[in-house]
Amino acid sequence: MDRPDPTLRASVTMTAAGLAAVWLRGLGSRERTAERRLFVFPHAGAGASAYRLAPYLPDTVEVCTVQLPGRETRFAEPALTSLDEAVAALAPHIADHTDLPYAFFGHSMGSLIAFETARRLRALGMCLPDRLFLSGMRAPGLPDRDPRHTLSDEKLLATAEFGGVDAELQELLLPLLRADLTLCETYQHRAEAPLPCPLTVLAGSDDDSVDGTELADWHKHTSADFALHLFPGAPHLYVRGAERQLAETITRTFPARG
Repeated sequence: MDRPDPTLRASVTMTAAGLAAVWLRGLGSRERTAERRLFVFPHAGAGASAYRLAPYLPDTVEVCTVQLPGRETRFAEPALTSLDEAVAALAPHIADHTDLPYAFFGHSMGSLIAFETARRLRALGMCLPDRLFLSGMRAPGLPDRDPRHTLSDEKLLATAEFGGVDAELQELLLPLLRADLTLCETYQHRAEAPLPCPLTVLAGSDDDSVDGTELADWHKHTSADFALHLFPGAPHLYVRGAERQLAETITRTFPARG
């Protein structure tokens, strides 16, 4: 039997590493100092650059932010509209980088993707996150209050939170937002055993998209520790401008050595 060509094997490895870097922005950024990793899953309509947690975390924590197709550096790619497809594509890249202790942080749509990615990793027999930080999203299995993915462009724009983006760019981003809302609002939760990972659920106290009962219901999805933390006076997108406080909250329960 012919032996594998070492040059080809190295090429395949480099290709896999390059693809992982497309999905995981920040991968390898603290290669010399990292003792843990924090994988960050953005909210609907957002890309990896919307989250700037790394400057507020110790250099012993490498922050890897998920860059889904259809945004920023991947704008030319079609956005995904199925949560199952997103998790199936993403999970292998994370599975290849669980050599360090790690945690997940997801906000809104990102919470659902983080949760289902953890369940996919369990199904693959992989090492699971030390903790899941799930923010601004009701627990899986609870109904959406006001589904928006089928609204007209005009009505969807009126409900969108683009954070000061000019009108022309808003219209350009609208198909991405609709795709992300479709991903969230067509998600079908499947009953499984609770995850053995501790959960910290986060939200702004003034977030009118989710209430305390919907947040507390996440406790059903873990067989380990559960905590609920509200940021006083904060709206749904509290993560913009509250990176320092958020990083401090994460660090308290996901301590970095060194």
